[in-house]
Amino acid sequence: MEAENQRIATPLFHSPLSNFVHRPKFMPSINFMVGEDPLSLDRIRSVLTRLEDTIIFSLIERAQFVHNPRIYQRGVFKELSDMGFNGSWLEWFLKETESFHAKARRYTSPDEYPFSTDLPEPLMPSLNFPKILYPNTINANSSILSFYTNAIVPRITRRSTLALATKKRAQGISGSEEFEDDGNYGSAATLDVEVLQAISKRVHYGKFVSESKFMSDPAAFVPFIKSRDRKALDGLISKPEVERKLLLRLQKKAETYAQDIVLEGEVSHDTNGANGKPYGKIDPDGVVDLYESYIIPLTKEVEVDYLLTRLDGLSEEEIENFAKQSKRV
Repeated sequence: MEAENQRIATPLFHSPLSNFVHRPKFMPSINFMVGEDPLSLDRIRSVLTRLEDTIIFSLIERAQFVHNPRIYQRGVFKELSDMGFNGSWLEWFLKETESFHAKARRYTSPDEYPFSTDLPEPLMPSLNFPKILYPNTINANSSILSFYTNAIVPRITRRSTLALATKKRAQGISGSEEFEDDGNYGSAATLDVEVLQAISKRVHYGKFVSESKFMSDPAAFVPFIKSRDRKALDGLISKPEVERKLLLRLQKKAETYAQDIVLEGEVSHDTNGANGKPYGKIDPDGVVDLYESYIIPLTKEVEVDYLLTRLDGLSEEEIENFAKQSKRV
């Protein structure tokens, strides 16, 4: 009972300025209202590369706090149940944040996808965006939320969680009460929302990649779209060498961004990482695994799902015209 009273008394939101100094303030995006081609692969690559930085820095900030699994469990917070909300603390955070953003017409942009449903309508008319993507309803955010909360958060917060357990044992708290919960539910969820929105944008940019590649060589795609051959379509969009270089770049970025900056001649004595390497603010291998095991495979699924809808609603004549258009030179 005493432990439960301590938990209730813990503040839901803890956000000292020092925790947020290094966090990037803006998420990369494209201004679709200017004349530059939004389907240029060079332009798309630029956005995806900048998103790497946003994701890594946001993960570093989230890793400051422990796992706090309560915020991912539904029905745990009586305060939310009393309001008639039956989801988790994080789902409530997403709903509230996205409701505000929806009013500001965020989700009318072709590169933005909400995690929540039943959001309010924008307060202003939508911008007249150019037609970029073929109409579709693909939204992978439920999968993103699942793998992030179940696999990524426990891994990136492991160090903070173990440090908390050590501190609690020194205070005489042991057993299940020594792990996982520091009470900083507001700070953790705020950072979770930032990470999730960045990952969502990264994954759904696969639609832009697919549209760009389809329009550059429709004839290569049409037969496999008609036969719904997912494996063949995946082969057309996959570039193993590009993926290999991406993972190497991520490893280098994560190792660099995770370091504590020291003056020349000083040595960081934190060597808790694998093979005696400095651990820094986050485990770089965890960042690479996030991309290799989750973001890249899910992006490919989105790309293929998008291609499978690319001929929907077109006439046979329109499809035949696409089938005759070979690769642009």
